[in-house]
Amino acid sequence: MSMGDYPRLVIAGTSSGIGKTTATLAILAALRERGRQVQPFKAGPDFIDPSYHQAATGRPSRNLDRWMLGADCNRAIFAHAATNADLSIIEGMMGLFDGSSPVNDIGSTAELAKQLQAPVILVIDGSAMARSAAAMVAGYARFDPALRVVGVLFNRVGSDGHYQLLKAAVEQETDVVAIGYLRSDAAITIPDRHLGLVMATEKGDRQLYHRLAKAALDTIDLDRIETLAHLSGTLPEDGFAPVIKKQGRAVRIGVAQDQAFCFYYADNLDLLESAGAEIVPFSPVNDHALPDVGMLYLGGGYPELHGEVLAKNIALRTSIKRFADQGGVIYAECGGLMYLTESICNFDGHTHDMVGVFPAETVMLKPGLTLGYRTVECSRGCIIGDVGATARGHEFHYSTLVPKGPLTYACTLNDAEGLSKGQDGLTIGNVLALYTHLHFASQPTIAATLIDSARRSLSGSSATPAGEDNGSG
Repeated sequence: MSMGDYPRLVIAGTSSGIGKTTATLAILAALRERGRQVQPFKAGPDFIDPSYHQAATGRPSRNLDRWMLGADCNRAIFAHAATNADLSIIEGMMGLFDGSSPVNDIGSTAELAKQLQAPVILVIDGSAMARSAAAMVAGYARFDPALRVVGVLFNRVGSDGHYQLLKAAVEQETDVVAIGYLRSDAAITIPDRHLGLVMATEKGDRQLYHRLAKAALDTIDLDRIETLAHLSGTLPEDGFAPVIKKQGRAVRIGVAQDQAFCFYYADNLDLLESAGAEIVPFSPVNDHALPDVGMLYLGGGYPELHGEVLAKNIALRTSIKRFADQGGVIYAECGGLMYLTESICNFDGHTHDMVGVFPAETVMLKPGLTLGYRTVECSRGCIIGDVGATARGHEFHYSTLVPKGPLTYACTLNDAEGLSKGQDGLTIGNVLALYTHLHFASQPTIAATLIDSARRSLSGSSATPAGEDNGSG
């Protein structure tokens, strides 16, 4: 099967804050209620929007990113996930043409759409315009002849009469089809938080998706959307396949998954499974004992919002500290790193005890956002690779570390332009804790190396490369 057989659409906006996520979720939920198997994707390094995609469709959403992954890997991830879907919906980021440069499309939603030969639906705020909408759509549709803007969806429209004016203007002046609109409605608005939207797992509200689906079914032409999705171009299937197959016996990996730890790339977990892992979810918030596992994966999330309950769960904190002290392999990112320090000082100044693997306190700062793409390179052997091993990811946090004793770092850090951002990767024994969220597909040996590290730990030998001092100090 060629990729041309995979119907797909990119949902893009004229700018950030235009309502792309609401429009995407409404379409996903409505298509699901129609009985369609819809595969969602998100452009860029984002964990929150994909959590809503998954809740709306029942399928894990996949991140696609030019800088972290590259065109071939994007296409491989797309093809793998879209294989058994009726159609795929890719939510863009920022404005359609906004990327890393003001003079080209590198890193933009437009670039990704072209990589995937996917038609684009443009989301526009229609609340305060009529014929001007035609000029806006014409500009976006004609700006890049290699890009196919095939439809427009108007958000924040007050009435059907208003939409008919917008539709008539656009279809008179352009070849772009108006596929419908959404009204302003607080009932389908998702609340914000300091790292973005509140996670879907916290909302726990199936009625939200029924309301979104009803809104789309009422005012969006879903038949037209499905027709437009079949206009996708054909791409070659050959290219990068980020899979390292299983070697040796399976390793059970305890993955922290609850309201405090919820930021994971779906492909990271898939790559671990491909390398021989059995994923065992557990909750640092709710569980009082670790499952029987050979490795722990503590992902990102919001431990600062759940500091009190995490601190009160002394039994689990003690179990994780013991696991680390006994040579257990622990891989942690961002929120997981924060959890492994001695304490977290929240925005309100309250301090809560954490696991205490590393002699440092995590302090929340606002303003204090650290944000950007990162290349991580191992400066010493550790559980993800030998000296010189590299991978790509991103940082996104409002906290900083205050050392309370000697700290050892395993990695150096550069931004997307290659400029140094210092060190990352706190390490002691067989524990590695990064602020950077790595996408394992950027360096597919990482998953296999983590599994091998866990196997060595379980067999009683060092999990880190021979001759490397990996203790603190």
